[in-house]
Amino acid sequence: MDLKHAVAVVTGANRGLGRHIAEQLLERGATVYAAARRPETVDLPGAIPLRLDITDPESVREAARTASDATLLVNNAGISTHTQLVSGDLESVRLELETHFFGTLQTTRAFAPVIEANGGGAILNVLSVLSWVHPAGYGAYSAGKAAAWSLTDSVREELAPRGITVSALHVGYMDTDMAEYVAPEQKTAPALVAAQALEGIEKGLPEILADDLSRQVKQQLSAVAG
Repeated sequence: MDLKHAVAVVTGANRGLGRHIAEQLLERGATVYAAARRPETVDLPGAIPLRLDITDPESVREAARTASDATLLVNNAGISTHTQLVSGDLESVRLELETHFFGTLQTTRAFAPVIEANGGGAILNVLSVLSWVHPAGYGAYSAGKAAAWSLTDSVREELAPRGITVSALHVGYMDTDMAEYVAPEQKTAPALVAAQALEGIEKGLPEILADDLSRQVKQQLSAVAG
């Protein structure tokens, strides 16, 4: 995909990885709708603030009507409640699934017809190495990301005939607010992750492995499968 002429909607673009992806898209010449629940928090010069709460179906539909020229959707918005599945708060578990699975699905369902009508394009789903590895302390998050990985694979096959490529981005800890408690040496700079993500979109890669941990785990999974 030629990102220079892309019209991108980036969810969760007011901070963290989403902001870096939006910023680098602008640098490449793309038009960028920087989506956030509170668009007034978007401070990226050149971006178009867009109100979007991915857990609110009407908000998603309205965003798709507003960004009717979109050719690229980046499903980046997410949360991490650090909730265990058996002993943790069930509402927090539901919130993780509503965000990572149903939120991603809602935005995809809303924007796929838009992208198709504009001649095709791409969707990037920001996932995690925890799509594959499921520690108890991140039970709800891992379940949500694993479901989103399954969603990504199914949607990729469904949307290919409509001229839309679907990519999954897998990464471990990044140096963002969500991982502020993690030691710096264990984290990857989000700007580097964003650059790899955009390169993967340009190449139409089905999966983008943005750090050594994700590559190692994927290799181990492939070895077990073999």
